[in-house]
Amino acid sequence: MSEAEDASSKQPPSAKPPVKDPMKSFRGIMAGTLVMESIAVALALPVVAKLGGGIASWQGWTVIAIAVAMLVLCGLLSRPWAIPAVIALQLALLTFVVAVPAIAIIGMLFLALWLWLFWLRRDVARRMAEGRLPSQQSP
Repeated sequence: MSEAEDASSKQPPSAKPPVKDPMKSFRGIMAGTLVMESIAVALALPVVAKLGGGIASWQGWTVIAIAVAMLVLCGLLSRPWAIPAVIALQLALLTFVVAVPAIAIIGMLFLALWLWLFWLRRDVARRMAEGRLPSQQSP
């Protein structure tokens, strides 16, 4: 008999499965938000073509790089540096206020969304530490 089977046979039949990790589902929400933001930023390329220096300019390449960076960051959200990277990308969008203000408006809208998500994350972490989450309550 293997060690895994031996360990499972020692548990009582009414053993509860491990508690769900709410931060894992929050990473899914962050990944979905990054995908939506990446799409919105990429859809702003025609605006850069008309109001900025064109897609082949530094503005166009920067917008493309930010959109790709957001997509790449979706897979790296479990890393400890992911949240500062998300904030850095938002600030990079805000720097477009000088060159193409329409891109900065997208950045402001998504920055507001990210600040709300981070507030929710802090609230869930606080309630998890206090043991007040529904998944932590015994029936």
